[in-house]
Amino acid sequence: MKLRMTGLATAAFLALSACDQMPDLTRPLYEEYPSKTVTVYSRYWAVRQVSDAPVIYRATRDWNNLNPYGRPARLRTTQAIAAIQKATGCRVIRSSMYQNISGQVFSQVAC
Repeated sequence: MKLRMTGLATAAFLALSACDQMPDLTRPLYEEYPSKTVTVYSRYWAVRQVSDAPVIYRATRDWNNLNPYGRPARLRTTQAIAAIQKATGCRVIRSSMYQNISGQVFSQVAC
């Protein structure tokens, strides 16, 4: 019985001491990496950095601002490449690009 209490006390101590290393969850993630809105082929794209190592950017099309009377639409990948390059000023590494099912495009860049 004495060993169980010691193990329980040790586990509680370790759990409480880990509170110093916890990230600040009260600050939203979007404050760390601000989003930049760019216009590409008359369409609006939001570009945001999503990781530091390696540096990866995410391009998301603004579907709330559809423009049915604008210029002819281009392929989504072509628009996303142009949006990331316009927002960052860096060249997109095409071999690192991928899309998720929501149509968001992720890519590394070379500056």
